[in-house]
Amino acid sequence: MKKPAEPEQSRREFVREGARLAAIAGLGALVGGVATKAAAANTVWQIDPFKCTWCGKCATACVLQPSAVKCVQMYPMCGYCKLCTGYFEPEPNKLNTAAENQVCPTGAIKRKAMEDPYYEYTIDEPLCIGCAKCVKGCTLFGNGSFYLQIRHDRCVNCNQCSIAEVCPAQAISRIPSDKPYLMKDRDHQGPQGGTP
Repeated sequence: MKKPAEPEQSRREFVREGARLAAIAGLGALVGGVATKAAAANTVWQIDPFKCTWCGKCATACVLQPSAVKCVQMYPMCGYCKLCTGYFEPEPNKLNTAAENQVCPTGAIKRKAMEDPYYEYTIDEPLCIGCAKCVKGCTLFGNGSFYLQIRHDRCVNCNQCSIAEVCPAQAISRIPSDKPYLMKDRDHQGPQGGTP
C-alpha cells in the first residue's frame, strides 16, 4: 500500500516555526545588547591601584594619545621627601630638577621646595602619559602616594577598554559611575568612591 504524501501545511508550519524562533533569538540579542549598553552607561572603566603592577601598557594601549590614564598624587600619603623615588632616577647626579635626574620622561611631575627639608610634588596631567614609572618608584621605594587612575574627563568609555584587554594584572574593570574612582589612602585599603 502506498504511503500518503506529507501534507503541504506541515512544511509551511515548519517554516513559520523557524521564522518565529529566529525572531525570538533576534529579539533576545537586541534586548541583550540594549541591556549591555544600559549597564555600560551606568559604569565607567577604572584601575584598581592595589592590583596595578606599573607595566606601562596604559601609556601605549589606550585608544587616546596621550592616554586617558594619569598619575595622581594622594597627598595625605606623601612624605614630601627630599629624595623622592617617584621623582628621581636611581642614583641621580644631584637632587635638583635637571631633566636627566627625573624618572618622568615628559617632566610631568613638578617639584617645589617647601620648608626645609620638605618638597611638594604635583602632577601636570596634560603632560602625563600614564607610563607608571613614577608610580613604580614611589610604590617600591616610597610610600605609594603616586598611583594611576583613568580620568573620566578624557576617557571615551569604550565598550571594551583596550587597556583592560592587555592589562597583565586585570586591574581595570567597570565600576559604578556614581563612584568613578578607586582611591588609595592610609586608612582604606580598597575601593572607595570620590575624586582623587
